[in-house]
Amino acid sequence: MEEVDGAAVAGEAVTRAAEAGRALLTDRRIERDAVWTLKREALEACFAVAGGDPRFVSWRAAAGPPLEGWARWCALAERHGGDWRVWPAALRRPDGAAVAEKAEALAERAAFFAWLQWQLQRQVEAVPLPVVHDLAVGFDPGGFDAWAWQDLLALEARIGAPPDEFNRAGQDWGLPPFVPWRLRRVSFGPFIETLRAVLHGAGGLRVDHVMGLFRLFWVPPGAGPADGAYVRYPADDLLDLLALESTRAGAVIVGEDLGTVEAGVREELAARAVLSMRLLWFEDDPPQAWPERALALVTTHDLPTIAGVWTGSDLEDQRAAGVPAFEEGATHLRRRLAARTGLPDVAAVEDVVVAAHRSLAAAPSALVGATLEDALRVPERPNMPGTVDSWPNWSLALPVPLEEVEADPTVEAVADGLRPGRGPVP
Repeated sequence: MEEVDGAAVAGEAVTRAAEAGRALLTDRRIERDAVWTLKREALEACFAVAGGDPRFVSWRAAAGPPLEGWARWCALAERHGGDWRVWPAALRRPDGAAVAEKAEALAERAAFFAWLQWQLQRQVEAVPLPVVHDLAVGFDPGGFDAWAWQDLLALEARIGAPPDEFNRAGQDWGLPPFVPWRLRRVSFGPFIETLRAVLHGAGGLRVDHVMGLFRLFWVPPGAGPADGAYVRYPADDLLDLLALESTRAGAVIVGEDLGTVEAGVREELAARAVLSMRLLWFEDDPPQAWPERALALVTTHDLPTIAGVWTGSDLEDQRAAGVPAFEEGATHLRRRLAARTGLPDVAAVEDVVVAAHRSLAAAPSALVGATLEDALRVPERPNMPGTVDSWPNWSLALPVPLEEVEADPTVEAVADGLRPGRGPVP
């Protein structure tokens, strides 16, 4: 907040928001609506003194219709709620006459939301590291993307994953899929637009559920994941576009190829220099045998943390969240962790965390990494697939503020453990 244009002039509002924000830290669960209310007040004060910057005016004009559509949607959502499907009927289409009529009345609020995007972009560009951005597999059916591209979507269907050993009920992500032939009919415009936006300022891009470029698991209306089916997508076209846009951006691509992966997908991705993801939880071979074109990790946000596996708390969390617990799988992961670290059952969690990441350093993979949850010995996973209200998905803060992370000895030991034999980041 302190780096936003106008913050020095609007200092009182920024300070007030910061103090109120720190008061929220008494609860580890992140209340995003409360955070946004505080930030919005301070950002509005900053915009009031800095919103007329000629650089912003020029940037906004160059950004064109995609930015204007987003800013207009935000202004409408402030008045009518965050789900366009329950707005007044005349506003449910972005190209409708009523939306155009509202544009003048909402011009100032739309300008504010466009300015926020400019501030975000400038802060991303200022990061002195090659940050790997994330491309989600889909978007909220009530959000801007679905409003803008509704004619290209199967709005009544949802994408997900079939039942497997890690989630025996299957997964329903509640996200609407693009209809393949409709996407091709518009020359893949939404896909290209999304790639260009998310690759801006990125050193790399992780493509969530990269198998979705080949096929997506559709859950039909009124049914569950067990009743779903795969729908094919034009993978050659989508991969060509991904290669083109990543080359333009100078960014490496990581494909999240975890879960049910059909034959030939990993080979096709490797042939195009898309890095695979290899996890200690999933791989039977030791890290030394993992491929070079890969990102090597212990776990991801959807899977158990090291502390959760080693202490057994993740299995208890699954039961508490109402997810069908897979006890054999939990036992298998703990045995694998013991085998890769060489530590006894009584070893302390911090020792297991460090040893697990030292084992990753032996991988010839182009990239190796660790999660902050693992490095800070957090027992809860950030996201519990298959849950909605029974688990605080994406809302559990780290146990210490970000400023204290660097001083944590286990975090330092994990970083040191990943370093042996590795040169500078290319």
